[in-house]
Amino acid sequence: MRGASLAGQTVARREVIRLLGIASVAATFPGFRSWAFAGEPADHADHAAHGVAHASPSGPYQPLFFSADDYRLVEQLAELIIPADETPGAKQAGVAEFIDFMVANRVPISGAGHSEPPRDSALKMGSELQAQWLEGLGWLDTRCRQDYGRVFVECTAEQQLGLLSALAYKDKYTAATQEGRGFFRLLRDYTVTGYYTSRVGLEALDFPGLRGSWEKPPGCPHPDDPMHLHLNAAPGAT
Repeated sequence: MRGASLAGQTVARREVIRLLGIASVAATFPGFRSWAFAGEPADHADHAAHGVAHASPSGPYQPLFFSADDYRLVEQLAELIIPADETPGAKQAGVAEFIDFMVANRVPISGAGHSEPPRDSALKMGSELQAQWLEGLGWLDTRCRQDYGRVFVECTAEQQLGLLSALAYKDKYTAATQEGRGFFRLLRDYTVTGYYTSRVGLEALDFPGLRGSWEKPPGCPHPDDPMHLHLNAAPGAT
């Protein structure tokens, strides 16, 4: 199994099953260009049998939630957390696409988001999730402007890794980075989930035979969660 320093400990194989259940809400979205759910066959040959209509994507991925600049930042951050080495990194796996879809649809990654809260609380939680992402990305750019005079994506690789390390490791914590630590944990959770539930990531995890454990991708284990009732099945869906 691979491990990336900023991603924390390597994901256990038993944990992948739980993450696949969460990520399955994205399995039928036809707008992805790079991210592909690990439970789907490589050539999508049996999509018809699953009752799924997939478009043929062309052109770059079109973000559902993030602005073009924010999406570029998310893509860079995900790649820093799981960089390419002997196996593909987060960018090749399309992790930024996965994050954008999940945040657009207000789908939490942590188990705390699936405690069957009342509808109004669930919708509030989803809105807060989106706000966390926008505030966190804004914080990173503000911190970089203060320290380096430029936004995050324009900083050197050393500067980028230095800031993320100050958010990831307790021995590097400072008062100046306290505000960004919660966002880094959020970013890391979504990045790890997006990567290890993608076909690219599951292959990197060396998890043979998982595809044969179900006849079709597992459904979301929380179909009645109010935050999952209006997932975007396609760009512009209502």
